[in-house]
Amino acid sequence: MSSEPTSPPAPPREAGLLEDFSLEMTGKDIRNLDEARGNIPLGTRINVTFLGHEDLAVRTEAARAVKDYGFTPVPHISARRIGSEGELEQFLAALHVAGASERLFVVAGDPPEPLGPYPDALSLIRSGKLEQFEVKAVSVAGYPEGHPQIPGDTLRAALENKARALGDQGLGDSIITQFGFDAAAALSWVQQIRQQGIALPVRIGVAGPAGVRRLLSYASRFGVSTSAGIARKYGLSLTNLVGTAGPDRFIRELAGGYDRGRHGDVKLHFYTFGGLRATSEWISEFHGEAA
Repeated sequence: MSSEPTSPPAPPREAGLLEDFSLEMTGKDIRNLDEARGNIPLGTRINVTFLGHEDLAVRTEAARAVKDYGFTPVPHISARRIGSEGELEQFLAALHVAGASERLFVVAGDPPEPLGPYPDALSLIRSGKLEQFEVKAVSVAGYPEGHPQIPGDTLRAALENKARALGDQGLGDSIITQFGFDAAAALSWVQQIRQQGIALPVRIGVAGPAGVRRLLSYASRFGVSTSAGIARKYGLSLTNLVGTAGPDRFIRELAGGYDRGRHGDVKLHFYTFGGLRATSEWISEFHGEAA
């Protein structure tokens, strides 16, 4: 019989990484956010995804709920899912009215072909529309283990260009990475982008506690490495899919290898595959705080 993973409170070095962590939710997670909010520090950044099957009203209402509960909304914009300049303006205007337009996360998105004039995050950042609706800070995506459809050189150049464009416009906020199970790979990637001259703070993606089967399914979907050695080090079994797994080993290894001089400003961003409540309770326990 499975149970939620538990672990002793994090020692100071791990706890430092957990300061100012961020979370992720979908547009339909408002009820789950209400159940979880007692475990989430006020002001915490909560990203609201931009899924193809959710509409403007669902996304906007979720961002409004995040704001109303005392957290910091970071709505996503999937550039390739935006069908026109007018559609982008409509979404940004709705976020502005909801008081949720100051911080955004801009990503190219999944469609193989853009539905409108924005083929990638950079084109949307350069559109001039963000400043028009008083956006103050923009985060972009990073891929420590690469992207299944995009060559590494292309990813590196794209990140440089996005960081430069955000810097030129005074909109630079952070890089939020895809989740992974290999802490050493994540830290190596952060060091590499620092050597490229990219100084934006990095929020390393962490899979919150969830069923092993679900974690491996998401990993397969997003091209995350699940070799036997990496999975075992993380606490996953490729042969036994029963039970749940938490990211305590990953975070401890990350903290052990983190050096601010080499890696700069690094925080954690939690993907809530096992739910907002399970993730927030796990963080609270790991951080040694009262639930």
